[in-house]
Amino acid sequence: MKKIALITLVSLFLSCNSSAQKKETKAKASFPVTKTEAEWKAELTEEQYYVLREAGTERPFSSPLNKNYKKGVYHCAACDTPLFKSEHKFDSGTGWPSFDRVIEGNVAFGTDTKIGYTRDEEHCATCGGHLGHVFNDGPKATTGKRHCINGDALKFVPAED
Repeated sequence: MKKIALITLVSLFLSCNSSAQKKETKAKASFPVTKTEAEWKAELTEEQYYVLREAGTERPFSSPLNKNYKKGVYHCAACDTPLFKSEHKFDSGTGWPSFDRVIEGNVAFGTDTKIGYTRDEEHCATCGGHLGHVFNDGPKATTGKRHCINGDALKFVPAED
C-alpha cells in the first residue's frame, strides 16, 4: 500500500511539471539589420535604447515630435527606415506622436501582454526596434487606427522644398 501511495505521489508531482506548466520562450525574430546590444548602446541615446531595444515607453508629452507639424517623413531612430508620413499624423491628445497609417512594409506587428492585457505592438520591420502600439480609436474619417508611437523611436526628416 505504501508503494502505491509513493508511486501516486511521484506521478502527481511529475505531472505538475508538464510542458503546459513551463514558461513559453519566444523565438527571437530575425531582421535585416541586426547588431549586438553593445553596438546598439553605442549608437543610441539612453532614452532611444530604452524604447527601441527594451520596449520601454517615454513619458507622455515629453517628445518634441508630438507637436511637430512640419512636412516630412518619420524614420526609425535606430536604422533610418521610413515609417510614417507627416500627412498621416494627427493630434490624438494622448501625449505621443500619433499616425493613422504606416508606410506599408516598413512596420511589423506583434502582441504585447506585459501590462496584463493584450495590445498590438509595432516594431520597425528592418531592425526590430519597438515603436509603440496601434489602437482602434483613431480618426473614423480615415483608417480608424491610432498608431501611438514613442518620439524617442523616431527621427524626423523634413521634406525638401
